Amino acid sequence: MGFENLEVWKRSSRLSADIYRQLRHLRDFGFKDQITRSGLSVPSNIAEGEERSTPQQTINFLNYAKGSCGELKTQIYIGIEIDYIPADLGKLWIKEVNTIAAMLGALMRNKRDRLTQNTP
Repeated sequence: MGFENLEVWKRSSRLSADIYRQLRHLRDFGFKDQITRSGLSVPSNIAEGEERSTPQQTINFLNYAKGSCGELKTQIYIGIEIDYIPADLGKLWIKEVNTIAAMLGALMRNKRDRLTQNTP
């Protein structure tokens, strides 16, 4: 199965695109660059991991994607605090990031379980 079929990749890609759309007119280019990069990092690391040749490499990249979720949530919280992101939108994004992080955790557990089942 390709990464394009993973629901977690689809959701994180949609979130990343929404962040780009919503912040396209923001003039604080440093903040905008950082939050769009961390948002983009999540689906990018999922895709890169799924294209790797070993299950352990895949798990490592999924773990990077999960770490990027924490980075993204931090930036959303700060964006809300400094009035760059409307609170209602930010709360929706945070809820979605939490869901994506949970999906990544479950996917990593599944891959680890399969890895240990296949180890003699």
